[in-house]
Parts: sequence; C-alpha cells; structure tokens
Amino acid sequence: MEAANHLILIFQILYVATALGTMIVVISENRNPLKTISWVLILLLLPLVGLIIYYFFGEDSRKQRLISNKMYKKLNRRSIGRKELLETLNPPNEYKGLVNLLNRLKSSPLYGGSSVKFYSDGVSKFEDLFAHLEKAEKHIHIQYYIFLDDEVGRKTRDILVRKVSEGVEVRLIYDDVGSWKAKRDFFKNMQARGVEVQPFLKVAFKILTSRVNYRNHRKIVVIDGKVGFVGGMNIADRYIQGVKFGIWRDSHIKIEGKAVAGLQTSFLIDWYSSRKEFLASDTYYPILESKGENMIQLVTSGPVGRYKDIHLGILQAISNAKESVYIQTPYFIPTDSLLQAIQMAAMRGVDVRLMLPRHSDTTFVHIATMSFLKEVLDAKVNVYFFEAGFLHSKLMTIDSSLTITGSANMDIRSFEHNFEIDAFIYNEETCRRAQEIFFEDMERSTLLLVEEWDKRPRFSKFKESVMRLFSPLL
Repeated sequence: MEAANHLILIFQILYVATALGTMIVVISENRNPLKTISWVLILLLLPLVGLIIYYFFGEDSRKQRLISNKMYKKLNRRSIGRKELLETLNPPNEYKGLVNLLNRLKSSPLYGGSSVKFYSDGVSKFEDLFAHLEKAEKHIHIQYYIFLDDEVGRKTRDILVRKVSEGVEVRLIYDDVGSWKAKRDFFKNMQARGVEVQPFLKVAFKILTSRVNYRNHRKIVVIDGKVGFVGGMNIADRYIQGVKFGIWRDSHIKIEGKAVAGLQTSFLIDWYSSRKEFLASDTYYPILESKGENMIQLVTSGPVGRYKDIHLGILQAISNAKESVYIQTPYFIPTDSLLQAIQMAAMRGVDVRLMLPRHSDTTFVHIATMSFLKEVLDAKVNVYFFEAGFLHSKLMTIDSSLTITGSANMDIRSFEHNFEIDAFIYNEETCRRAQEIFFEDMERSTLLLVEEWDKRPRFSKFKESVMRLFSPLL
C-alpha cells in the first residue's frame, strides 16, 4: 500500500512539473493573450486531459520549418524570374496597396494574361479536369487534402496511371490525415504503377501526434505548366452525389495563362517540403502566352509563416471595400480583427452579405459558427442560410473588380493551422460572374432575421457560447 502511495505521489509530481513546464512554454511563445489564458486554464482545470489536448492542438510548429527561407526563395524565384512574367501591370488603383502587401508578405507576384473559368458543381469540374488530364503530354502535378478510394478517386487514379504509361511524369501529394479513409494500399498501388506519390506530413498513428493539427488543405492541379485548377473541391464522390440533406455546393476555378506559374510554384514548394526533391527545370515553367485579361495573385499561407498572409489579404480587402462585400464560407469562426472589419464595413454603409450552410458536415464547428451571427446581424450584415444542401464554397467578392477564392475557409483553423492557397483575382468581368453565382445561391437561401434569431432557445445560445470557447481548437 505504501509503495502504491509513493507511485501516486511520484506521478503527481511529474504531472505538475510537466503541466508547469508546458504553461511556461505557452506563455513564452508570446501568443494572443486570450489564447494564452485559455490554454493555461485548460492545463489547470483539466488534469491530464489538458496536456493531451495541448499536445494535439496547441503546440506551435511555426519554428519547426518544413522548408528554409533560402530554399523557399530559390523555388519561388523560378516563377518570378522569367522575362515573360515580369511585365509591367497596372492593377486597379484601389487595389495597389493590397497587391503590394501580398507581394511583400510572401513574394506573391501579380500575373497578367490569364483566363478564369468557374465551377459551381462537381460534375462540370471533374468532366473538365479529366479531359485536361487526358491531354497531358509532359507532366501532371496533383495535390488534394482529401483523395478517396471511391468512384471519382478510382477514375482519377486510372487516368494518372495511364498517363504514366504514355511517358507523362505524374506527381501526387495527398494529406495523410485528410485522406485517412483511403487505405494505404490505394496509394501504394498507384506508386507501384509509376505515379510518384507523396503523403504530406505522414503520420504513423494519427491520434498520437501533434502533426494532426497542421494539415495541407490545398487543392491544386497543374498540367504541363499551362493549365491549373484550384479551389474547394477534393477528390470524392460527394461532390457529384451530394449528401443526405441535398447537394454539395462548392466552388473551383480553372486558370490558363501566366498565373499557372504561381500554382506550379506552390506545388513544387510543397513537393520539396515533403520529398526534399528540388525540381526547377524549365519544363515545369514553359513560356506562356496571354490567355485572358485577368490579373491574379496566388497567395499561400500556413502555420510555419511569420504572417498569416491570406488572413491579412482578406482583412485589407474588406477594410478598403466601398460598395459591397459578398462572402460564402462553410465555417465562420473569424479572428477578432476580421470580425471587426466585417462589422465596420457594414456600419459604414457597405452592402455586406454573408452566406452560410443551414446544415453542416461538422457539428461542433457549426455550433461555434452560430455564436458569431448576433454580432454581425447587429452591425446590419445580411446573413443567408443556404437551404439546398451543404454550402462548402469559399468565395468572396469585393466591390466590382476583386474576387477571392481557393481553399481557405473563414475560420481560425484555415488562417492559423492549415496550409492554404487562395487566388486574388483583379478583373471586373470575373467579379461579375462570381457575383452572379452568389445571387443564384441566394435564390436557394433564406435571409436570417434578427427577430427570429433572438427567439432561439436559451440552451442553444449557451451551447453556442460554450463551443465558441473551444473555437481555436476546432
């Protein structure tokens, strides 16, 4: 009995020492004071469980760089050092500050001469994607957060394997946690048949590593360095078949022209980060002719960067809005600064509209999202609930000439924890098309009234407030 008591005492001493050490680390990282206090309280009030939660979701990996600044600049220089890409461009005057900000933050050059095609359903996106994959002559670079072993996944696999047999280089990056439903053998089979397959941040035991918290959420395809796809759709049947409560409404774009170089650079940087293979041949950066009038910046962000580039870009864009801000996002857990920017835009007379799904694929995140709606409603933001299914679209328009779309949701996880990519597109015609898509979705949505929202049960409000406390972890 005495020996058991000694073991308990030793365990208690070790736990207290570990918890105190973790608190010191959290405080020393100079994070947001509210986040620091939250983590300290969790560690104090939830013995053992608090340490486990911190290990999974709290460890800051920004100092554990996947790629050195020197190598990042070397890879990035491949796309911005070409003569045909260094043309003098004049973005709209109202966005010159934004263009300069994004370029200085991450060396995100402004590419001209590009065309943009929108996809608002999986059928048209995959038909076009498969057609372009079949036409590939030199290389295919394909990267998805989720790549499933289902009908769409197997069709994609078969095309990739067939292109390898035709002499095309094929490289695939998939997120090891996002694609966990696909068995290892699915990817091993592709690799055995010539596809160069690379999981991003591979984990042996997905529940026993803090790497679970830092995922590559990008969806990129580059074909022969001339055609690129980017957006919110992964490789899975649900983008065609929908979900039990309706369609899976998502957004994706195809880019042709000079801006494809930006997608190529993002892929090759991730390839180097995961594979430590430096690819910089001119084959991957062919001379590109002008394909359209769009000026585009491809902006990446992730937990290893000093700044949250996409977050800052969106913040700047909303702060400068003069006429309208239309936002589609599946999850709405904004930072304090972003929430304030949205509120101030609405209060100064800008037409601000926020569209969210009525039903979500993630219960806890959806409940936390609901806790923010009262604050935007009071600021005269028009909030819409999409009723036809699940709205997974990440699409934003500012005034009449800026469109932002890509992989990033409007939540803390996308801004601070995930590796993301968004296209900032400066073009009036493209912006009009994006707004048309938004208006079409409005016809399948319900405007949320402040009076109705205030009448919801007190328990619902309390539940939302509780989940909001944990929103940095969701």
